[in-house]
Amino acid sequence: MITSDREPRKAHPSERQTPAGSRVSATDALRSAIEQLSELLGRAPESVSSLRPTDQGWEAEVEVVELERIPETTSVMASYQVVLDPEGKLLAYERGRRYTRAQVDRRDGR
Repeated sequence: MITSDREPRKAHPSERQTPAGSRVSATDALRSAIEQLSELLGRAPESVSSLRPTDQGWEAEVEVVELERIPETTSVMASYQVVLDPEGKLLAYERGRRYTRAQVDRRDGR
């Protein structure tokens, strides 16, 4: 019998296997969106502003600092739309709007 001193390797969240026809949990989809987008952009996402299940998997909106400035309130942010399959694998992403960190959306249209 062969033994090893090493502990078994734990699966990374994006490597978790899901049964065919099922989808990862919202928490795993959120983690997957952050990890994969971070790897592609070379920047860590600041926050996730939305996550919703779709017939094709998951869609998330992720906020990323595009350009850091001093003071922080003038940093340029970008909102990315991320599409994941049911297993949490990134299928597509697109940068949406860009804005300064201090900018607040107004619902009254002004």
